[in-house]
Amino acid sequence: MPRLPRLTGKELMKCLKGHGFLLVRVHGSHHVMQHLDGRQTVVPVHAGEIIGPGLLRKILNQTELEPEDLV
Repeated sequence: MPRLPRLTGKELMKCLKGHGFLLVRVHGSHHVMQHLDGRQTVVPVHAGEIIGPGLLRKILNQTELEPEDLV
């Protein structure tokens, strides 16, 4: 299993935008990102906090991306 990168919410959003995801709405610190083909996920953006490995794995599963896609 490839090692997961350590990313903040802002960094993850930038990676997702690079793969065709768009910011649909914001509810507090939760940013909803959606792809044109319907894939959707929620990215928590908290000032400088690193997203935990469990949540990052779940976001990758929802977006159908691999850890290598985020580097």
